Amino acid sequence: MLKGFRDFVLRGNVMDLAVAVIIGAAFTAIVTALTANVINPLLGAVVGKPNFLLIAAVVYFFLVLPTQYLLKKFNPPAAEPPKMKACPQCLGDIPAAATRCKFCTQPV
Repeated sequence: MLKGFRDFVLRGNVMDLAVAVIIGAAFTAIVTALTANVINPLLGAVVGKPNFLLIAAVVYFFLVLPTQYLLKKFNPPAAEPPKMKACPQCLGDIPAAATRCKFCTQPV
């Protein structure tokens, strides 16, 4: 009975979920503190009483966009595989997924 419970808890999905909940709780505290202590006072000084739309705009333009830029810079998209390849027999261009050349019928 305990072995089954241990196997369930140590399975990858449960451990991933536990880590996600802990990180989510910590991230919630960080966002709340950032909003209450940094963003709201700055917006209050500039525009008066900040509302949800202004807070959302500040978070998007000062947190989300720079993060997306950095992710694109450090993780460039993977190169697309070639759509065509050369037949080894006749050197004609054939689709990459082809198993036989359409020009000379040579198996590829």
